[in-house]
Amino acid sequence: MTLNLEIWRDKLIYQGLSLGLVAMLCGSALVMGNQLTREAIRQAEAEDLAASLAQVLPAGFAENDLLADSVHISANHSPPVTVYRARKAGLVTAAVFQTSARGYAGEILVLIGVDREGRLTGARVLKHTETPGLGDKIEIGKSKWILSFTGKSLVNPPAARWAVKKDGGDFDQFAGATITPRAVVAAVKNGLEFFATHREEILR
Repeated sequence: MTLNLEIWRDKLIYQGLSLGLVAMLCGSALVMGNQLTREAIRQAEAEDLAASLAQVLPAGFAENDLLADSVHISANHSPPVTVYRARKAGLVTAAVFQTSARGYAGEILVLIGVDREGRLTGARVLKHTETPGLGDKIEIGKSKWILSFTGKSLVNPPAARWAVKKDGGDFDQFAGATITPRAVVAAVKNGLEFFATHREEILR
C-alpha cells in the first residue's frame, strides 16, 4: 500500500513538473514571437496610416513625412488629438487628424484633412460597425458619398446647413440609414470646429 502511494505521488510530481515545463516553454515562445514580429507590425501600421493620410490630401500637397511631423492637442479635457501636419517649403499647408461621432451601431472614426483656410481637403471613414448594405455606404469603396465633403468649410455651407437633407441640411442621407450619415456629418463638422479653435497652435 505504501509503495502504491509513493508511485502515485511520484506520478503527480512528474505531471506537475511536466505541466510547468510546457507552460514555461509556451510562454517563452510567445514572448519570442512577439519580439520578432513587433517591428514588422509597427512598420505595417505606419504604412497603413501613411496611406490613409495621403487619401485626404491632394497630390503634391505635402513635401514632408507627415508621420514625423505631428502635434498633440488637448481640448475640453478630452484625450489629446494627434494632428499630422503637411508642409511645403517649410510652411504648414494642411492638417490631418481623426474625429468621431456615435452612429447607429457604434462609434464612427473619420480621418479629415483641412487646409490653412479651414477647407476640407478630404475625408475618409477609417472604422465603423454600421449595418452592411445600408450604413456602410460611408466607405469610399462602397459609395462616393464621402467625397461630397471635399472643399467644404464652416462657412460653406453655413453652420446651420451642416446636416443631412432630412434635417434641413445640405448632405444626402441613405434610404433606411439616416443615423449613419448624420453621424459622419457631425464628426466632420466637429473636426472643422476643432481646427478653427486650435488653428494657430496647429499652424505654428
